[in-house]
Amino acid sequence: MTKKLTEIPFSVLDLVPIGQGSSAQEALHNSLELAQHAEQLGFHRYWIAEHHNMPGIASSATSVVIGHIAAGTSTIRVGAGGIMLPNHAPLVIAEQFGTLESLFPGRIDLGLGRAPGSDQTTARALRRDRHGGLDFPHQLAELRGYFDPSLATEQNQVRAIPGEGLSIPIYLLGSSDFSARLAGQLGLPFAFASHFSPDFTAPAIQLYRQSFQPSAILNEPYCMVAVNVIVAESDDEAQRLSTSMQQSFLHLIRNQPAQLQPPVEDISALWLPHEKQAIERQLAGSIIGSSETVEKNLGAFIDLTDADEIIANAMIYDHQARLSSYQLLAELVQA
Repeated sequence: MTKKLTEIPFSVLDLVPIGQGSSAQEALHNSLELAQHAEQLGFHRYWIAEHHNMPGIASSATSVVIGHIAAGTSTIRVGAGGIMLPNHAPLVIAEQFGTLESLFPGRIDLGLGRAPGSDQTTARALRRDRHGGLDFPHQLAELRGYFDPSLATEQNQVRAIPGEGLSIPIYLLGSSDFSARLAGQLGLPFAFASHFSPDFTAPAIQLYRQSFQPSAILNEPYCMVAVNVIVAESDDEAQRLSTSMQQSFLHLIRNQPAQLQPPVEDISALWLPHEKQAIERQLAGSIIGSSETVEKNLGAFIDLTDADEIIANAMIYDHQARLSSYQLLAELVQA
């Protein structure tokens, strides 16, 4: 049966963007204001993504930012979308999120990814042994054992305090098939990064559902899908706002990461044909337009993915336009 927009939760994914000429301080202030706005609008959760060595993203100390957001809100769930576990000792993450859950009980989520969230030079600077994420299942098992010693694969001589005994929902994040299969086998909820990996969305979700084994956590699969959503008063204005996001990807392709740039009237003047092709493919799943256009395309996207939840990312340069985009989104999914 086709799901209606009003029948599934909608959430917010925030990279804490730093606009051109701005600062991390202003970006963090804007994110708190957006979280408070999202809470008032009825969004289900607010997730922060871990990135490093990027001039346009202020979410590197992800756990600290989550505490900042949770302290400034009261009901919305707050969490990581996600923590890149290979960058960290599992014990440290257990303690950090145990602390967050102790401070804000019943409101903290822990989404986990296995990518570095950075380049390899930065990954080495994080002082962890590099295994390319191949030891992610072992790290995940170790982390879960700190929260629930009955899950420990070997007797822990170290305890996570705070952390032990706390019920913190763990989601596996992915942009390919690895975490989809692992989440299914472990009976954990799965979140797919369709906002930058649209080609693999349907296959990964299908694999997750096919491999799902009921667990003490879930009886049925639960799939959240991240997607870029930009809503404005007109299709043309939404497309104009989206050129900031396109420029961010253009800078990444050129290995020249930069602060989030203002929108431009003609994005075609900035990129070469092969860059245009790469960016349009990577952002092909983005849903951009007026409320009418977004409502239609979101409905088609939910039909395609059978998503249980949508988490929307809006990389918009102007803070007020970003607030407005989420307000328009909330209005159309609650109508």
